[in-house]
Amino acid sequence: MTDFQSIFWNYWIAIIVIGGIVAMTLLLMSQGVVKLKKGENADVTGHKWDGDLEEFNNPLPGWWVMMFYMTIVFGAVYLVLYPGIWGGAWKWTSSNQYGKEVVQANSKYQGLYDKYSQMPIATVAQNQEARDMGKRLYLTYCIQCHGADAQGAKGFPNLTDGDWLYGGSPEKILETIANGRHGQMPAFGAVFGEEKVKDTANYVLQLSGQPRNELRASRGAETFKQVCVACHGVEGKGNQDLGAPNLTDKNWLYGGSEATIIETITNGRSNVMPAWKEFLGDAKVHLLAGYVYGLSNNKQAK
Repeated sequence: MTDFQSIFWNYWIAIIVIGGIVAMTLLLMSQGVVKLKKGENADVTGHKWDGDLEEFNNPLPGWWVMMFYMTIVFGAVYLVLYPGIWGGAWKWTSSNQYGKEVVQANSKYQGLYDKYSQMPIATVAQNQEARDMGKRLYLTYCIQCHGADAQGAKGFPNLTDGDWLYGGSPEKILETIANGRHGQMPAFGAVFGEEKVKDTANYVLQLSGQPRNELRASRGAETFKQVCVACHGVEGKGNQDLGAPNLTDKNWLYGGSEATIIETITNGRSNVMPAWKEFLGDAKVHLLAGYVYGLSNNKQAK
């Protein structure tokens, strides 16, 4: 993308546009040298079609030439007023126009959001109008990752259950939406080796009560206690301050099969939740947090 942000492309387009305007002007001028006096017939060019149809060297119609010149003048004026070689006489840019439209929209609708900004998030989750507004925000900005039903997908958390990587309190949900999250699981494949990875994976299966190889699980327990407890805890119940998941339940962000757990331990994971505070503003984030909180804490909000 950096190639398309270079000033070179500004000049590249400007040269093509200016070159086109000059070329069209010269073409029109060259085609206007033929003049016929009143009653004079034009010569034929020598081109024939179907034996009898000949091409006459008639001058271009005056009205057509005038319209063509008008389009050239329009193009030149447009190039001067809008961004071309320089920023344009009117200093217009698409980003500036977008910014003005955002300001206008905020001045018109911000009061609707501010109405709930001082209301506790748990209370927002109980208010029908606030839930409807929060749902519209969710369907605009969150559906791409968490789905229309908010039940997530592989790598994207389910927002309708009670399982939270960083905590499901109103304050934590607000913090997550406003500031974003970056969850990272380091890769241990090169450190552990293939066999030790499989052993550890089977111990994780044991923690969650799933079928496993008992011999491998017993060997993996020692590795888990030496390395994995730092994030997941001695009992494997995770740490919300670190975003380390609970390994003892049946909720899996990437999948709980042996193959998937081996893949996770071997290659690690890196998952980003974008920060929305700067883009949406405090009032909208507050409403969105109320809606998300209600998905798992207020049956009427679903």
